Amino acid sequence: MAPGAIFEQPNIAEPFNKRDGLALEVTSDAIDDVNVLRATLKVKNGTATQCEKDIYDASQFDSEKDKTQFRQYAEACDRVKNFYREQHEKQTVAYNLKARNQFHSKTRAEMTIWEAMEKLNTLIDESDPDTSLSQIEHLLQSAEAIRRDGKPRWMQLTGLVHDLGKLLFFFDAQGQWDVVGDTFPVGCAFDCRIIYPDTFVGNPDSSNEIYSTEHGIYNPGCGMDNVMLSWGHDEYLYHIMKEQSTLPDEGLAMIRYHSFYPWHKENAYRWMMNKKDERMLEAVRAFNPYDLYSKSDEVPKVEDLKDYYVDLIDEFVGKDKKIKW
Repeated sequence: MAPGAIFEQPNIAEPFNKRDGLALEVTSDAIDDVNVLRATLKVKNGTATQCEKDIYDASQFDSEKDKTQFRQYAEACDRVKNFYREQHEKQTVAYNLKARNQFHSKTRAEMTIWEAMEKLNTLIDESDPDTSLSQIEHLLQSAEAIRRDGKPRWMQLTGLVHDLGKLLFFFDAQGQWDVVGDTFPVGCAFDCRIIYPDTFVGNPDSSNEIYSTEHGIYNPGCGMDNVMLSWGHDEYLYHIMKEQSTLPDEGLAMIRYHSFYPWHKENAYRWMMNKKDERMLEAVRAFNPYDLYSKSDEVPKVEDLKDYYVDLIDEFVGKDKKIKW
């Protein structure tokens, strides 16, 4: 982890009714639009068992989908570039240390996983209830695609919860830029394979005598567990589930790295990896299609699926367990 002082951050959370959840969701969807067109499915074949497939078996639910037609790049491009310009200027080492200090300093709420899903649902429902899918429906789409492909129960739960870190928007977020978007390491040179790398010019770390070097504050082979990734919904949920669930390392990696496109899509930052990370990278690549391509599937009926997924939550989190958010 990066050295340096831990800064205290004032409580900047706003009442939810002052948060523009629809604006966040529009930006998040536009980011997905671009990532759908950038994504390349890279998984290795595994050996299926009679009852359950290996997580590395290629996804089947999306085999007949024309992935180039999911969304239109041109419509998303301007919004996405403006978003990343702000994100890339503000995701500094100092901010990331501050955000982590804020995370550990308090509990924002105590809710079960399902209650958190219902809370996240208000992100779109209270902004414009007639617009697009609700958050629960997207989470269920991802989980159901994993379930239909016969993947393990823990992976189904990972699909169900992978975006719950967007709850951060209700609490400590300073904007959209520290909730959604592709993630990347801070504390070393910003790799040119990060989307819109030219927009880092306004980040003070890009001219710092240490942070601007290739390895920065890290050593080659240090392992991704020891790397500080840009703060957002992935990091937030990863730290919560690491401490408060029994998801395996692969599930935690799917949560933490699903927006780390420079790594799992562009093969950047391989110099940071250790042997564990080789396995985690393949796990994230196996998960990625279920996040990107499930959004065109039939809208799931929450009431028909709740009992099944509550049982999954009980298995890996604890029966009726209140998570500290």
